[in-house]
Amino acid sequence: MSLEIAKKTIDWIFTNIPEFTNEVIIDFIGGEPLLEFQLIKSIVSYVNSKEISVSYTFFADTNGTLLTTEMKQWFLENKNIFQLGLSLDGGKKTHDKNRCNSFDSIDIDFFIKNYPEQGVKMTLSEYSLKYLAEDIKFIHSLGFKEIDGVNLAEGSFDWNKDEYIKILISQLKELVEFYVENDTLKPCALLLKELDICESKIKERVKYCGTGVGTPFFDIDGKRYPCSYITPMSFPINELDEILKTNFLNDELFIDDECFNHCYIYPICPTCAGANYKTNKSFKKRNKNKCRIQRLIALFIADLQAKRLVKSGSLLGQNTDNTKYYYTIEAIKKIKSLYLDEFKRFETLE
Repeated sequence: MSLEIAKKTIDWIFTNIPEFTNEVIIDFIGGEPLLEFQLIKSIVSYVNSKEISVSYTFFADTNGTLLTTEMKQWFLENKNIFQLGLSLDGGKKTHDKNRCNSFDSIDIDFFIKNYPEQGVKMTLSEYSLKYLAEDIKFIHSLGFKEIDGVNLAEGSFDWNKDEYIKILISQLKELVEFYVENDTLKPCALLLKELDICESKIKERVKYCGTGVGTPFFDIDGKRYPCSYITPMSFPINELDEILKTNFLNDELFIDDECFNHCYIYPICPTCAGANYKTNKSFKKRNKNKCRIQRLIALFIADLQAKRLVKSGSLLGQNTDNTKYYYTIEAIKKIKSLYLDEFKRFETLE
């Protein structure tokens, strides 16, 4: 992106702030964002030079391999407005397999020291699935308090295959034991869901994400798209032209009635509007090829929360009010009654 186009993009962002927010987050997305470090610096300088009435921050998620002494110094000087996130898939063995032998090129201590609350993002691949618990425990052992993303990698493999389910069961069991023992530690994003909303019937007919409303994405030519998935990187131009005719303000176009009306874990089940369209040519119909694995994950979320409640009377190392406590217990019971039998054949689950 040229600086001229970047400035026009910034101007659009700050003159089109949605009414529902009083904060703007400008996220630099790659590839690897730090390949354009000088451009990032210029954009930040431009924003800082403007008279802006709302708070704003910048964010970039990096693989960490390009950080120079100059970059580190600049990021530290701008730490109050710029957060730097690290993609780290686990220990050296896993990370090198997933990310081209780059583990030793990362100054992990820089991120731990300066962004300990930011956490890391990791991608769970077909290869790394069997090391999931080991890798998550390793990341925590480094000093990172949070793992705020555990993404199931997209690919030709089917996450619902029995071989993956069997491996995941053993990995999730190990993780539950770890987080019960370390009950003041925030669970990784995979196991971090508020189950009480499944039982309290607080189901709103709203989109799961802010696509088309709060998450505009700008390509290098300055063209605006609904989000970072619905772009020429994922769809051909002729299909994008049709997609862009969608009324993104109409939440009903994004709600799968079958899921909403019949799936107990609908309020906590993640979905991507763009990925749904990619699979089904419809925003309304969810991509259901991960339904089975989400039911399994929900079982282990329920197991973790039940054991934490028994051990300390809290869910995330914090006091739990009586209403939330009640709904969580009811949700734990319901999830086990609905989904436990489906997975018993793999091994004994209690």
